[in-house]
Amino acid sequence: MLTALWPSHWSRTQRSNATLVTALLLMVVVVALLGELLALLPEPIGDHAAEFADGARTTLYLTLVSGAAGLLLGVLAAVARTSGHAVLRSVAGAYVWIIRGTPLLVQILFMYFALPVLVPGLNLPDFAAACVALALNVGAYNAEAVRAGLNAVPRGQTEAARALGLPKGRVFLDVVFPQAFKIALPPLVSNFVALLKDSSLAYAIGVVELTNVGNRIQSSTFQPVETLITVGLTYLVLTTLVTQVTAAIEYRFDVEGRQK
Repeated sequence: MLTALWPSHWSRTQRSNATLVTALLLMVVVVALLGELLALLPEPIGDHAAEFADGARTTLYLTLVSGAAGLLLGVLAAVARTSGHAVLRSVAGAYVWIIRGTPLLVQILFMYFALPVLVPGLNLPDFAAACVALALNVGAYNAEAVRAGLNAVPRGQTEAARALGLPKGRVFLDVVFPQAFKIALPPLVSNFVALLKDSSLAYAIGVVELTNVGNRIQSSTFQPVETLITVGLTYLVLTTLVTQVTAAIEYRFDVEGRQK
């Protein structure tokens, strides 16, 4: 982890910020220079370097957009599942049950092919349909992670905050949710990293992301080994950089409780 590179006398916040900035800068540099770096390789990689770079950027965009939406959906669904309103609990529970019980590929295909039939006029572009499906999918898993965090906060803290006269909303936002988010952070991070890899299923509806690019190139060049190794290594680089970003966030919140 990049946090080990910084001086030991730096505070946890300083090391976390330095790691976060470094990882983000590395990600920007890698994405910007990926085409030029791959162009140095022999065929079929060098001849299709620009396509690989475009596919990697699309994969990253898919992950960022659907990941942000999925985090919001997860928090809302978790709050609904732990609320005292029976209807909200039922709706959120049905959402989590359906999404977690069906394959992601089916959900992506449903959003692109079936949704326009059910809702005439709602024809989502391939990228938008993939983002919606991925966000709904990761949102359901995030909901369970956040719900577990909410349930892990001792009830006594809520009662103590109310005894001090804090409004119910302030109790949740200032006392319960910060602790729950810290508890839920590791699985949330894991879900986000998994989302980057799951975005490869968007190829099924024609999104020209990294896996789709690799499949097209290996089909046209009949050189699957070099092509798929390049696709796999590109995913490995992206997931490594994303992991560094998320690890810096975990370190900032002191998830392990070390305070060092």
